[in-house]
Amino acid sequence: MNLPNKLTIARVILVPVILLFLLPWPDLDVFSGWNRFLSDHGHLLALLFFIVAALTDLYDGKIARKRNLVTNFGKFLDPIADKFLVIAVMIALVQLGRLNALVPIIVILREFVVTGVRLMASEKGVVVAASSLGKIKTVTQIVALILILSEKTSTSILTPCLPANWIFLFSDLVMVVAVIMTLISGLDYLLKNISYFKD
Repeated sequence: MNLPNKLTIARVILVPVILLFLLPWPDLDVFSGWNRFLSDHGHLLALLFFIVAALTDLYDGKIARKRNLVTNFGKFLDPIADKFLVIAVMIALVQLGRLNALVPIIVILREFVVTGVRLMASEKGVVVAASSLGKIKTVTQIVALILILSEKTSTSILTPCLPANWIFLFSDLVMVVAVIMTLISGLDYLLKNISYFKD
């Protein structure tokens, strides 16, 4: 197995690790020590592992193209790993009460639409490549999630000179941009490939 595919697999493996440090365990005495640890340090560790996972997304494609290591396995798993990472963390943030459920719902519905278009195109023997808007969408989603995961650390460092609500507001604004890009990229993808739905 080549290096880009190993990086993609690493991204998938990192998702449950991120969730481990992000989500509290059941409110039982046996987990009380772990939950206290998560309350103090969980978000920072989740942030660090999320950044590592995001970096694997940045480099696996670059390495594959530069070294001519593009494989069907990589083409299949890479976009799935991206969605797995983003959607899993978004849903976790919904459980933590930090993110509105509408955000991951929009992201998931967009991916259903894109998958449907790709299936219709594949029946006609066409492989639909990822668009530049789709790549921008992924970047804005990842940046927004990094900002949200870093809020606890940012507020502890910046609160003396910057109100905490400004930090949260900035994260929310970037997430709004990510949601808008999700909708725009999905609509662009659909309109550009709508011909595949015609008999």
